[in-house]
Amino acid sequence: MIIEPVIKGVVARSAHPYGCQAAIEEQIRYVETQTAIVDGPKRVLILGASSGFGLAARIALTFGGAEAKTIGVSFERGPSEKGVGSAGYYNNLFFKEEAEKEGYTAINIDGDAFSSDVREKVVEAIETYFEGEVDLVIYSLATGVRPNPDTGEMWRSAIKPIGQSVTGAFISLETDEWVDTTLEPATDQEAEDTIKVMGGSDWESWIDTLINAESLAEGCKTIAFSYVGPESTHPIYLDGTLGRAKIDLHQTSHSLNLKLANFNGGAYATVCKALVTKASVFIPGLTPYLLALYQVMKEKGTHEGCIEQMQRLFTTKLYGQNKVPVDGERLIRIDDLELNEETQQAVSALLLDINQNNFKQLGDYQGFKQDFLKLNGFNFETVDYKKPININEFINL
Repeated sequence: MIIEPVIKGVVARSAHPYGCQAAIEEQIRYVETQTAIVDGPKRVLILGASSGFGLAARIALTFGGAEAKTIGVSFERGPSEKGVGSAGYYNNLFFKEEAEKEGYTAINIDGDAFSSDVREKVVEAIETYFEGEVDLVIYSLATGVRPNPDTGEMWRSAIKPIGQSVTGAFISLETDEWVDTTLEPATDQEAEDTIKVMGGSDWESWIDTLINAESLAEGCKTIAFSYVGPESTHPIYLDGTLGRAKIDLHQTSHSLNLKLANFNGGAYATVCKALVTKASVFIPGLTPYLLALYQVMKEKGTHEGCIEQMQRLFTTKLYGQNKVPVDGERLIRIDDLELNEETQQAVSALLLDINQNNFKQLGDYQGFKQDFLKLNGFNFETVDYKKPININEFINL
């Protein structure tokens, strides 16, 4: 079969296996040419390892100098007679292949990270492959739903403002059209449920599970990824339901830091740069900002993707330093280049001019869409997309 990109709105419905392989290889080549991670962790658990920052962190820690063993947890859809499967499935497959080729341990656990069954499998894998202890736990789960562990009922997140409606725009990646939209304010229940799904309670629950299983090594650290952004994004992000959830995540890092002090370790929320990810394209009002940000940062030579962010995080922030550098709220800021004053002034000026008629010319829409397609294995020059693929070869892997 010939696999082509299929997009519905802002959701990719297809993935190209060999394009995903090319994406893994491209990121590996990048970290191998950068400053090496010094004194990095040797046994790493990544919760949410199949795409975005979680996948980039796994690649950086394995091939970027730390030479870490990794256990990656994710919930992916494999190929079948009904479809080609998700990009994350192939990312896991080809990362493991590349890691083992170089002699690195790479364990993939496919399943619902909220389930007790997966937690048991993770603890067992730590016992089997990590000599019973883990040095770093990365929490990078991105989902819109989470089951209540007590009742089994589903909490569902809602990306909405709080207190008043907000008008913004998103761009349909299916039709390449600018779409103005108005979001009504969230109810109290929607805000609370979003905190349950995207806040810090599951992160803390995972760390508690590992503490109770005596799976944390001396000096163990844990990080979770967050976003703050400039003032222009605050109405839909920081001041909305997402921001409430991220504040909860930040507060959780403080309580976890106290727990990990017993292991001479630490817990940190890591504030990253705004990027095209499978989650970010859903946020109304953020797309115009991303187009302007990409345009400005590429012109200045400061643009970073997930892999650049993660390699810099581990070489300049989390490891190789006498002390982890944090801001006044104990946050690791790897969004420093994005929030550079000169950069934000240029972005703000550009946002005043961008509209539905000129966004392709003034903003970096080409780069934005290319990044989205690459998330799903498309737009790699090294891949022959006209070559038929026997998807059956992947079904039993």
